[in-house]
Amino acid sequence: MLHAEIEISSFLKARRAALDPADLGLPGGVGRRRVRGLRREEVAQLAGISVDYYTRIEQGRAQAISDSVLDAIARALRLSGGEVTYLRNVAAPRRRTADCCAGPVGQTVRPEVRQLLDAMDTTVPAMVIGRGLDILAFNTLGGRVAFDLEELAPDRRNSALLVFLHPEARALHPDWEAKAVEVVGNLRADSGRHPDDVRICEVVNELLAHSAEFRRIWESQSVRECLRGTKRILHPEVGELDVTFESFRLSTDEDQSLVTYTAARGSQTERRLRELGARPAATPARGEAVSAGAA
Repeated sequence: MLHAEIEISSFLKARRAALDPADLGLPGGVGRRRVRGLRREEVAQLAGISVDYYTRIEQGRAQAISDSVLDAIARALRLSGGEVTYLRNVAAPRRRTADCCAGPVGQTVRPEVRQLLDAMDTTVPAMVIGRGLDILAFNTLGGRVAFDLEELAPDRRNSALLVFLHPEARALHPDWEAKAVEVVGNLRADSGRHPDDVRICEVVNELLAHSAEFRRIWESQSVRECLRGTKRILHPEVGELDVTFESFRLSTDEDQSLVTYTAARGSQTERRLRELGARPAATPARGEAVSAGAA
C-alpha cells in the first residue's frame, strides 16, 4: 500500500530540498549547508507554525491538520496547484470516504460512453482511462495509435505499465523521457486521490520492482498532472504521428477520463490516422473493464 505517512514525509522532504534558501531571502544559501534546500525550522517559520508541529506533519504523526495550515505550508514550499491538491489528499486520510479501502472494485465503462467511442471509431483515436491509468475501453483508432491494445491482456492495458515495461515503448515514443515524466506525474496525482486503492498500489509496486527509470522519476515526488498537450509517436505501420491530446473528466464517473487524439486538418498525420483506421480489425476494438485486484 501507498501509506499516507510515507507519502507525505517523502513529498515534503523532496519539496524542501528543491528550494534554494537564497531565492526566499533566507541567510546562508546553499553553499554553507550540509544538505540541499530548506531546513524544517525554515519551513515552519515561513508557514507561521511551530517547528515541532511542522516536524510532526512531515513525519506523518500529526492528526487533523487544518486547511489553513496546509495552505501555509504550500505557500512556504511554493507548491503548484497539483502539488497542493496532492498534499491535501495525503495529509488528510480521515477525510476520505469509507469506500476507498473497501478492497478490489471493478472499473466499468457506461454504455453511453462506449457509444461515444464508437461514434469516433475510425476518425478520432479515443480511450477511457480509469484509476491507476488503466485503459478501460478504446475505439478502433485508440487501440492502434500506439501500442496494439487488442493484443494485450486487459490487466496489461495500463499507460504506466506500457510506457515503462513494454519492449517497444522507447521506439514508439521518441520523446520517451518527457512521456515517462508525464505518466509518473499523472499516476502520483491519482495515488494522492486514492492512496489506498488496490489497483493503483499494484501498478506502483510492480513498476518500483521492475523499472529503475520509474523508481528514479517516482522518487523525485513530481506531481504534475498532464491533461492536454502534444506528442510524437513513431508508428511501426504508418510512420510518424504528431497528435494533440485532450483529457476530459467524465462528470458522472469521477475516476474516469475520456482521452482523445487529433491531428491538424489536412496534415500528413490526419491522412495516416485515416489509413490506420481503415485497416481491418482481427477482433472487436473494444477494451474490457479491469478489476482493481487484477494481477
